[in-house]
Amino acid sequence: MIKRFGFTPILGWSLSRYDKFCSCKRRYYYDYYAKYDRDYPGEQIEKLKKLTSIPLEIGNIVHQVITVLLERLLKSEEVVNVTRFLDFTKRKTEEHCRSKTFMEVYYNEVSDINTAELFNKIQNALKNFLNSERYNWLTTKALFNKTNWIIEPPGYGEARLSGMKIYCKVDFLFPVDDVIFIFDWKTGKRNEVKHKKQLLGYTSWASFHLGKDPVKIFPTIAYLRPSYEEVQMKFNEYDVQDFAGQIKEETEEMYSMCSNTEENIPKDKREFTKTTNIKICNYCNYRELCR
Repeated sequence: MIKRFGFTPILGWSLSRYDKFCSCKRRYYYDYYAKYDRDYPGEQIEKLKKLTSIPLEIGNIVHQVITVLLERLLKSEEVVNVTRFLDFTKRKTEEHCRSKTFMEVYYNEVSDINTAELFNKIQNALKNFLNSERYNWLTTKALFNKTNWIIEPPGYGEARLSGMKIYCKVDFLFPVDDVIFIFDWKTGKRNEVKHKKQLLGYTSWASFHLGKDPVKIFPTIAYLRPSYEEVQMKFNEYDVQDFAGQIKEETEEMYSMCSNTEENIPKDKREFTKTTNIKICNYCNYRELCR
């Protein structure tokens, strides 16, 4: 059973939060402490924060559609009509392109979003999944215990690791016999170091909430493009302990940028320095504020 937590203002570690902290402190400030900014209206910062991008939206749509597919399996085990499934995906893609502001358009890198091109990449990822041995296994071997599937659980994936607040939201978790499988769908490039850390986070989350020995948890990255490939890792309690030590160090790094740690109040904005890596700037939502 997933445990519930009351709100506390102190910051919690997540892979994405610490990545932003490391890549550019100013971007990190705008993402998490915009309400303290005195240079720009909150509405302007919020507008920039909501900008999406082509790679991000490919991932978002694929995740949403796979969630719908898995939830359908909970209700019906009939074979999926691929044509109807892809028609639904195309409508979802068009809806996202209409309703969201893309960074590439906002910063005049392209005049508009090529919906057909976006859909082709999304369609490729989903077809790879549907044609994979894993999907066949899911629909034949894993369905018998589908009442215990956890698909995109609500909230942010909060847990505790050695008393620290962490956020590790799983995409899909399910038991088979006496083990637990966790899947995370990826549509982007491989990043072995980052993704191993993410899988350790999922193992810690599942061990905390479900009381499961880490060796009985099989976290897996499923790469959906350009072809379907999996990377599955196994960890033990010592790996989780080492991970907790790493998270403690990284959390304390982020704490160091707070004037009040318990209330998560940041230091002065000037302490959050801008990166000197122009490649990071070129893909940043807030580049108009810095330039």
